[in-house]
Amino acid sequence: MNSDKMLDAKGLACPMPIVRTKKAMNDLQSGQVLEIHVTDKGAKADLAAWSKSGGHELVETVEENEVLKFWIRKG
Repeated sequence: MNSDKMLDAKGLACPMPIVRTKKAMNDLQSGQVLEIHVTDKGAKADLAAWSKSGGHELVETVEENEVLKFWIRKG
């Protein structure tokens, strides 16, 4: 999946992945995609809920070697 920006939030605990994601999304234009890498398992539910409440689209979620990867399209 292609992304316009990548955010490395590995090693961060809640709520920091969401805080960093929100900040990174502010730099994107509507329709652009942010790729986020996290190791906090709680981020799976958190990022899905945050995307929905913010009007963004959670395009894809993949888990590779203990790293959760998310692609969120800005609404």
